[in-house]
Amino acid sequence: QVQLVESGGGSVQAGGSLRLSCVGSGYSYSRTCMGWFRQAPGKEREGVAWLHTGGGGIYYADSVKGRFTISQDNAQNTVYLEINSLKSDDTAMYYCAAVRASGVTSGYCVNVFRPPFAGFGDWGQGTQVTVSS
Repeated sequence: QVQLVESGGGSVQAGGSLRLSCVGSGYSYSRTCMGWFRQAPGKEREGVAWLHTGGGGIYYADSVKGRFTISQDNAQNTVYLEINSLKSDDTAMYYCAAVRASGVTSGYCVNVFRPPFAGFGDWGQGTQVTVSS
C-alpha cells in the first residue's frame, strides 16, 4: 500500500518555526516530483514548493520564498519543509504529494505544479499548522 504520511504541524506564535516531514512508504519516489501544498479554510489549495528527488530542481511559490525550505532524504523516502518566520497567513492544512513515476524531468514537475495539481497522484492526509499573533 502506497502511503504518504505528514507530521510536524502544530500551533505556534507568529515568528516561530516548524519542520514538517513527509514519509513515503510502499513506493520509492526516486527521480520524480514531490511537493508541499497548503489549504486554508475557504481558500483553494496552494502549491508551496516542489523538488525533483533526482536533484533536478527546486521551486518555491513567491508567497513563501525566503522563509520556506524544502529538502529530502532519499534513503528514508522523506521530504521535509522547514518553515521560518511564520505568519498568520501561513495557517492552513499542509499536504505532501508525489508523482508516482520514475525518470520524470524537472520540466514535468513545473507542468504539474499547477492547480488542480492533478499530476500529483499520491497525497498524504495533511498536518495542520496554526499561527497565532
